[in-house]
Order: sequence, then structure tokens, then C-alpha cells
Amino acid sequence: MLRKIDMMVKKIILLFLLLGPLVAIAQQDPLFTQYTFNKLLVNPAYAGSREATNVTLLSRTQWVNIDGAPQTYTLSVHTAMNSKKIGLGFYVYRDILGPTVRSGLMGTYAYRLLFPKSSLSFGIQLGLKHSDFDWAAMNLKDENDVIFSAQDVRKIIPDMNLGIYYQSSRFFAGLSSKQLLENEIDMSKATDANSFSKLTRHFYLMAGTAIPLENKMVLRPSALAKYTSNAPVQFDFNASLFFGHSFMIGASYRTMEAITFLSEIALTESIKLGYSYDIYLNELQPFNYGSHEIRLEFDLGLKGTRMRTPRYF
Repeated sequence: MLRKIDMMVKKIILLFLLLGPLVAIAQQDPLFTQYTFNKLLVNPAYAGSREATNVTLLSRTQWVNIDGAPQTYTLSVHTAMNSKKIGLGFYVYRDILGPTVRSGLMGTYAYRLLFPKSSLSFGIQLGLKHSDFDWAAMNLKDENDVIFSAQDVRKIIPDMNLGIYYQSSRFFAGLSSKQLLENEIDMSKATDANSFSKLTRHFYLMAGTAIPLENKMVLRPSALAKYTSNAPVQFDFNASLFFGHSFMIGASYRTMEAITFLSEIALTESIKLGYSYDIYLNELQPFNYGSHEIRLEFDLGLKGTRMRTPRYF
């Protein structure tokens, strides 16, 4: 019976993949090149999917050499409870774009259906987002412009994300939506009018597989589709080559945006260091030196245990 349900789940996921162009996201949500190693930031149903408590630190510096370019810092933690059917976690982030500063804390709950060789998870994230504006970072030609006069525009709003995630030892797929509440964030107040921005709903569809090769090498192709209203669908196509469990190199292509080179090295059995570098193909290319992303990942609680299958997701 479980095997039939497992096969049905795979067919449903393949149907979603065929409908990929209908699924998506926008740049309002922070961009991550190493999304396959940090899925909790994209899909809440990923919580508890590893056989350890996972802690991931990530720093992204985008468009080096451009003043006010995006900078993003995140910390994520997730684990499975003793029953393995419940996944819990959270992540915090700080996203800086010019004078705009956004930060947040999102708590995660996932319920997992366990099959003999795979799992299907349903996840929800609830939390708060804080927005602020650093007026000191503004370089104005007219210091008396009422639109840009210093004022307190700080605001805290609730938010919610949902996701579904399927994983086996050789395949993963997930569908998620973020910023479901689409709350408004006031940015300035001039005369009798308010100028505000609105969080837009984002959609993500991801999938990948692990293909064993000779000499303990494994090829892991993956893809991510991103969409939000009033923006074109964006795709990330990635191919990573693992050399045993000690080293990985890879490359990806982001449609109409960039090509990326990735690497990862296992410092110990439970600590991994990842790095990626983006080269842009759009009109910004002559004015920046690319983007850097550094990731430090810990799998706690591995001592005295053995993973049932090698982990590539």
C-alpha cells in the first residue's frame, strides 16, 4: 500500500514539473545561489529532512563594486523530532539594499509522511518581518526634499509561508509559496499621502536527482523555477559533481541573469564549507565584479550514528 502511495506521489510531482512555467518568484525575496544546500529558506516542508540537527550560516554579497548593492545574511536551524514525523526549525535573516533594511524571524513546523525509502512533508512558517530605512545612507541633491526628510518608517508585520516537499535518496522535489499575507510596508509619509510597498506572493518549484557515476562520483542536476505577479518567470539550472563525501564542484545558469560556479569542501564529517561566485550576463555586467556567497554548515548529532544513505540534498 505504501509503495502505491509513493508511486502516486511521484506522478503528481512530475505533473507539477511539466507545469513548471506556471510556477514562480520575484526579486523582492532575497536571492540565493546555493538554494539546494539551504532549502529551509525556500520551502518550510524541508524542516527535519536530514538525519541530524542542521545549522547553516550564509552570507551573500551581490553586485560587488556597486554602491548600495544587496547584502544578505541568514542563520537557519532545523531538526526532526524523535518520531521523525515532525520537523521543527527557524531562520533569521537581514537583507540590506541601499538604505532599505529588512530583517525577520520565521518559525517552521513540518509534518512528514514516512515511506520505506522516501518521505513527503507538509510545512508552514509563521513569523515577523521588520523593515527600516537608513536615512543617513541617502546622498541627496536637495536636502530639503520633503519626500526624503528623515522620519520613523519602521514597521513590523506578520508573515506566513507554506510548502510541500518530497525526498528519497536519489530524488527531491518541492513546491512552496512565500509572503502569503501580502502585507503592506509603509516607506514614507509626505503631506497627506502615504507611499508604501507591498510584499508580493512568491512561488517556488524545485527538483533534482542524484546520478551515481564511477569512482564514487555522483552527478546532481537540479532546477528551480521562480515566479511572482508582474514579473517574468525565472529558472535556475544547476549541475554539481560530488567526489565521494569530501568535495563538490558545480555550475548553474540563471535565465537572463547569470552563470555561477559553486564548490563545497567537507572540513570534517559534520562541517561543510561552501562558496559560489556569480558572473552576470545583463546590463550590469560592466559595472560590477560579480556576487559572492559563503556558506558554513553544521550537521550536529552525527557522532555514534550512521546515515542510512549518503546525503546529496
